[in-house]
Amino acid sequence: MRIILSFFFCWVSICLLQAQSTAYVLQFGPTAGLQKWDNSSGREPMFQYHGAVAMESINNEDMSGSFYMQLGYHVKGSATRYRFFNINSGAPSGTVTERFKFNNFSFALGFKQRFKENSIGTVRYFYLGGLRADYTYSTNIDELNANNNCNPGFYPFMVGVQRWMGGFTLGGGLELDFSELVGAQIQLTVNPDVTPQYRSNAVNNVIDTCFNGPNFNIPERRIRNTTVELSVGLRLLRKVVVVD
Repeated sequence: MRIILSFFFCWVSICLLQAQSTAYVLQFGPTAGLQKWDNSSGREPMFQYHGAVAMESINNEDMSGSFYMQLGYHVKGSATRYRFFNINSGAPSGTVTERFKFNNFSFALGFKQRFKENSIGTVRYFYLGGLRADYTYSTNIDELNANNNCNPGFYPFMVGVQRWMGGFTLGGGLELDFSELVGAQIQLTVNPDVTPQYRSNAVNNVIDTCFNGPNFNIPERRIRNTTVELSVGLRLLRKVVVVD
């Protein structure tokens, strides 16, 4: 993955340097985080947020395609929701949400394909795809385990957190022009990770230190992230005009 990203980075950098103009994008929005634990899809979504800055190559003569580089902050993970009911009436009495949060920095490289402008000339539709490299700088796993001394293995352990991950991004959206150099964009992307966020081997003969029960085994665990992100961004165009 690192070799592929290094090659892709050099390739996109050359394309950006050869482009006539550059667009800078500042975007943010809500994130729906999903996780697959041990190849099971039973986790509930966690709703958080993300923000990113991006740079795109722009060809003044043909804006249909461009390359982009993006650096962002993304809160990934999943949730467990405990729903409580009134014993007497059977009516819901509340919900407590437990979040498994991984705070990641993400670097992405990709290609963006635009459709033709509408009749007014101010709106363009696009789709995009690219590769990502993520780095996890913090998580709340230690906080969850601090209150769980009597049930080891129920939550993941810090030792199994993978700091580096690789994945890809697919999505689309639309661009709106406010003026020649200022615009906005709305974008929806799906971002699955190929490599796991968490990986740990099986641990056998774990001692029950709270209830003096029989020893038990903690199975092997793999956790992978997928996020669905809705972004709203401001686009600033740095236009280069060649004068003969």
